[in-house]
Amino acid sequence: MNESKPAKPTIPVGKLERWQRVADLIAGLIEVPAGLIMRVDPPEIEVFVSSATPGNPYEAGERARLNTGLYCETVMVNRKPLVVPDALKDPEWKDNPDIELGMVSYLGFPLLWPDGVVFGTVCVLDSKANAYSGRHQTLLQEIAGLIEADLQDLMQRYQLEKALTEVRTLRGLLPICMYCKKIRDDKNFWEQVDVYVEKHSEARFSHGLCPDCLRKHHPDVADQVP
Repeated sequence: MNESKPAKPTIPVGKLERWQRVADLIAGLIEVPAGLIMRVDPPEIEVFVSSATPGNPYEAGERARLNTGLYCETVMVNRKPLVVPDALKDPEWKDNPDIELGMVSYLGFPLLWPDGVVFGTVCVLDSKANAYSGRHQTLLQEIAGLIEADLQDLMQRYQLEKALTEVRTLRGLLPICMYCKKIRDDKNFWEQVDVYVEKHSEARFSHGLCPDCLRKHHPDVADQVP
């Protein structure tokens, strides 16, 4: 799985603590050993949050290579939920790595950033065959929606802070040449105004001619331009 990774915000402690409570809750309600929130970080996937429940073989911070037949990788690639009631009886899943940890059934949903980039998955695993009822699937789907709402909130705050930083960058006294109007940067280099502003903000320039400069530099056509 090779998705481009535009800059994304870090997950703050407050959100992590909230997600930990969520993982504990879903594992308890569905009565399974493991409730996980996974984060993809190619070429690996990370156990980002792991429920504090008896029999859970996964620890937060553990990493596994992608392209090894993991349940979660299929969820992320297809961007669809996955139910595996009994991997031991399923030819497609009987050799997946989680069986070595005793996890033979799986239910997972994809988690996406607001721009559509995959964050990871939210999932539950059981050490015995489990068909996961419709009620359990609806519950996990709702949890996925809540986590994605958190991701959207984080992204909006990140973009706002980034925009404010760019605005603050252009505040204050700028040393500008009184003749050529170049600006001196913090490394003592002189740059054209448009070059300086583009480096320090998201503003972009398109160039044209004002009426005064048109008459000065192109007097032969100035009167023909409306």
